[in-house]
Amino acid sequence: MMPVFLPDTLDAALDLLTRDPAACVMAGGTDLLVHLRATGDAPGPLVCLDRLRGLKGIKTDGDTVRIGAGVTMTELLASPVVRDFLPLLHRAAGVFASPTVRNMATIGGNLCTASPAGDTLPPLYVMNASVELRSPRGERTLPVDRFITGPRRTCLERDELVTAVTVPIPVDFDIHHFEKVGQRAAQAIAVVSLAALVALDGTTVHRARLAWGSVGPGIVRCSEAEELLEGQRLTLTNLRAAAAAVSNAVTPISDVRASADYRRQVAGNLLLRLAAL
Repeated sequence: MMPVFLPDTLDAALDLLTRDPAACVMAGGTDLLVHLRATGDAPGPLVCLDRLRGLKGIKTDGDTVRIGAGVTMTELLASPVVRDFLPLLHRAAGVFASPTVRNMATIGGNLCTASPAGDTLPPLYVMNASVELRSPRGERTLPVDRFITGPRRTCLERDELVTAVTVPIPVDFDIHHFEKVGQRAAQAIAVVSLAALVALDGTTVHRARLAWGSVGPGIVRCSEAEELLEGQRLTLTNLRAAAAAVSNAVTPISDVRASADYRRQVAGNLLLRLAAL
């Protein structure tokens, strides 16, 4: 039976990771425990982060929101700060799995799992979020697109923990849109997801930030689509031109949930929803 440790301070948790390189970190466990059950892997000691109050809390700090890595999806949904200042993240948390899973799953865990289908990731990418990391050697902060290096891969060191996510408040954007397509209405893994921030000058697009999930080995930003929209009216015709660029930019796979061709088509079609907002 694997030993389980429940440190109550961040320093104690880091000490456990330093002393045993085989130690495995568990936050909510909603991904890790499924993986262990499916693979039969026997990791080293589990270092559970449940009791680390320093990984909790959501607060504003000037023009940013700082979210502790141990904050659950349920806590994101209940937070007036997230609802009012980060509506994309609030909407993503609302379609995250089921209420039971949302009670356990954490934003830090979703980042560290680094799945292309992670619901919080497209919003964090378009909002230019950063990830705070701590180890016995000190602290560092990385943009989310540098922290995640590939499918289920991050640059997290063995003796390092994610402590928080900092998100610049997206001001002057008129459209905050997040949508996820799955095989059913609830408890679905994303077949395709889209996060979009659009700033308008009248009916003309001034700025656009777009990110897709589940259509490549990581979150896909399509600068060509953004450039095609900027300076143009937000019409179906212009959105179709951008959607064609998206369909060419994504590199989806076929799996049990959807074919690559279906994902490619849906990725472009989701962009068309912006015309009705």
